[in-house]
Amino acid sequence: MLRIGLNRPEKRNAADRALLHELAAAYTRLERDDTVGVGVVHAEGDHFTAGLDLADVGPSLATGTIDYRSEDEIDPWGLSGPERTKPVVVAVHGTCLTLGIELILAADVAVAADSSSFGQIEVSRGILPFGGATARLPAAVGWGNAMRWMLTGDRFDAAEALRIGLVQEVVPDGTELSAATAIAERIAAQAPLAVQAVLRSARAGRRAAEAPVLAGLQPALAALAASADAAEGARAFQDRRDPVWTGR
Repeated sequence: MLRIGLNRPEKRNAADRALLHELAAAYTRLERDDTVGVGVVHAEGDHFTAGLDLADVGPSLATGTIDYRSEDEIDPWGLSGPERTKPVVVAVHGTCLTLGIELILAADVAVAADSSSFGQIEVSRGILPFGGATARLPAAVGWGNAMRWMLTGDRFDAAEALRIGLVQEVVPDGTELSAATAIAERIAAQAPLAVQAVLRSARAGRRAAEAPVLAGLQPALAALAASADAAEGARAFQDRRDPVWTGR
């Protein structure tokens, strides 16, 4: 088992380019290391992740893509490149926003601390989720549940995450990593070729359904990132005020 920790607690584990590169490298290590069969993703500090560090990554959004891995590395969000064949369990605590939810959706099992909070908040910034949520959240939690949270940008708690099926278990604060590790150990105790075969088979149909949605994400993001509303969303966030949308 390989533990993969998000370790930028002073920024609530907001993902800058360095964190994104390191996460891709860790997933690649999991895939290539024959001595480990399961990964456990967790976070240091008080929060899982506050999403992207827009001050660092924001300028890349206008291109519709963020360069965070080489072509032969594993994409933690499973949007492109080599496919991950080993299971990943995620342990969430504190705040889990945007790409954190999408990391769960790209993984296989998720456990949350009972005080965790979640948010797919891109619409409040004038952009759309671009780490796979538009394809995967409706499939994972149902259309109405997905639209309720993606179209409003509202936050929801661990109980709601469990109700809709985003996470599979909610545990007392401070026990989420041990609970996720216990699940990972149960998976690791099974026949590794069989585990990988289950993942391949289960993902085969999902890939076909996701492909057209994922293919349209980069151009859609580039168009939105260049809009006046996206600029207003970023300014309003920095100024800690409500945005004034113009539809342009």
